[in-house]
Amino acid sequence: MPVPERRKKGEGTVSAERTGTRSAPGAAKKPPSAFIRSLYRVLARHYGDLRWWPGETPFEVAVGAILTQNTNWRNVEKAIENLKKENLLSPAAIKASEDGRLEKALRPSGFYRVKSKRLRAFADYLVRFCGGTMEGLMAEGAGEIRAKLLTIHGIGEETADSIVLYGLGKPVFVVDAYTRRILERHGISEARESYGAVQRLFVEALPQSPAVYNQCHALLVQVGKDYCRKEPRCDSCPLSGMNSPPGAGGKP
Repeated sequence: MPVPERRKKGEGTVSAERTGTRSAPGAAKKPPSAFIRSLYRVLARHYGDLRWWPGETPFEVAVGAILTQNTNWRNVEKAIENLKKENLLSPAAIKASEDGRLEKALRPSGFYRVKSKRLRAFADYLVRFCGGTMEGLMAEGAGEIRAKLLTIHGIGEETADSIVLYGLGKPVFVVDAYTRRILERHGISEARESYGAVQRLFVEALPQSPAVYNQCHALLVQVGKDYCRKEPRCDSCPLSGMNSPPGAGGKP
């Protein structure tokens, strides 16, 4: 999917998360927006269309976004499969379920008691204010939906943005640990920068398109898993030739 050189500005947000840093090699410098657009093109050529996020319904996507906190996707899939087997994959069913039954279904995802409370809080919100469906959220814009999701117990910025983008198809960019690590190692941002500051780099660089935001975030996650690990594999990384902008942050 091609990325135009200019776009309208979108929303910014706030929060913070720290990751390790290590600079990537490079010579000529680019401003952050040009760097991000180049990153998108390089990774899109390397990986193609990743079609993320997996899920059969918007609610299943939202459940996955809540359960993926502090675990890997394979464990989330096991928990979602349990919910399906127990006929618990709906807001009304989760709200009406007994604690023990819901916790047992969520056990593979880890921290299942905590996640049970978070999932129940989300389901309760949908039942009380949205007619028990994700579609009840759709009428409003991304910023309004996001603000409401952040009032729900256990839903932070990354989770809220994942629900808005992947579950509802609204244009908001998702920032995660992989995104931070990649930008820090290329000198685009620093560990102390807020969630919103990092998010704004992508909002200013890319078209305000759910499809572009979806693909860009998916590409960052994939290259983070494959190459930009805690112990990076820079030599074979498709971003190894990318260059940092002048005056960029990040540790050498």
